[in-house]
Amino acid sequence: MERSDRFPFTELPEALVEEMLSKSELVGDQLYDTFKEIQNNKTKMRKQLQEQNILKQDTEVGYPGIPTTCGVDGSYAVEKLLATDFAACAAVAIEGLTPPSEKRYEKRYWEKPHHRVFIHPEKHNLDTGTVIRGLMMEMELELAAKAPHDIVFLDGSLTTPLIYANQAINKMLEWVNEGTQTEVGKELEERFRKFLEDYKTILESLRTDKLWVSMPKYTTRRELGKKLSWSAHYDDRAILTTILSPGEFTSPVPLEEPLQPWHLRLPFKNKELERLKDEVIISAINRLYVMYYRPHNWTPVFRIEMASSIATNNSRIAVLLQGLKYQSGTPGILEPYPLYIADRMVKHLGSAIPAFRQTATRRMTELHQGDIGEIFFSMHGYRTESGR
Repeated sequence: MERSDRFPFTELPEALVEEMLSKSELVGDQLYDTFKEIQNNKTKMRKQLQEQNILKQDTEVGYPGIPTTCGVDGSYAVEKLLATDFAACAAVAIEGLTPPSEKRYEKRYWEKPHHRVFIHPEKHNLDTGTVIRGLMMEMELELAAKAPHDIVFLDGSLTTPLIYANQAINKMLEWVNEGTQTEVGKELEERFRKFLEDYKTILESLRTDKLWVSMPKYTTRRELGKKLSWSAHYDDRAILTTILSPGEFTSPVPLEEPLQPWHLRLPFKNKELERLKDEVIISAINRLYVMYYRPHNWTPVFRIEMASSIATNNSRIAVLLQGLKYQSGTPGILEPYPLYIADRMVKHLGSAIPAFRQTATRRMTELHQGDIGEIFFSMHGYRTESGR
């Protein structure tokens, strides 16, 4: 692994490498053309934001005390073995840098553990990753809803849990219809009611002393780009990183509407959950807002998705901006500190799976009375698929 990182072309044919390098230069030319397009129109686009009263300074909303923060992220991995699949997912919640004022007072109670984990052998199925990804989202939202901090940052979009959960439930119900329900499917179903309740809490953010916001690093949405007829080569975050100066943010605007109406399938029939899904979850999803903020010159613009109850309240926005500025004060860390640490932790899940498999294999050899070679063959790993 170390050798392939340092010498990426070692195993590739020389002619292939040369052709790829020559084509990479052509790609560089094309990307530079679109980059120059933004540079040439930067003044014009900035003026558009000012004329529409979208461009703001963080000093305009005041200077509240530095809030406490928490970051939540998750990861999943499926290692494909000869005899079975080794499926695992985990979510972690990490506290942000402690504000100076917080050190003088007794810390608030934070229920432990600050993580959730699932690991289980599953029969071969191409859709195991889809289902366990939905379970991962349920775990993330549970941790986020329980965190006692003033601001809770979630990685990804606020719409992602709905998308992943719906995909997972569809696959899980297919398994049930085929008579092949699995442990990961059972776990997904058992946690679903709590998932809806936690999602409701986060999407509404009605408590004035708590903010739940989501911060996707990668996005294709262009709410401002479409509104102001900007070039479609780049999304809003990329363009605004060039336009916004440190301390500037954009007024919250409604989240871009989907091509198809939002939908979430229930794993079982229940009138109360049906009402919760339709009247609360789907309704709240359609009332989400997005804003952009650049706290420092060493950070890119942050895309921040939030509930309408936050977007329409300048006092809550002031707390949010203060928290973001304090948690991104270290050059080299391009996202809020607690999200950065949480992301680094969960990314190691995929690389840790072989160690878990090795522990399980050792236990099997202790229990087996026959030829242990058969065990090593059945537990041989071919590849690991992972993601957030």
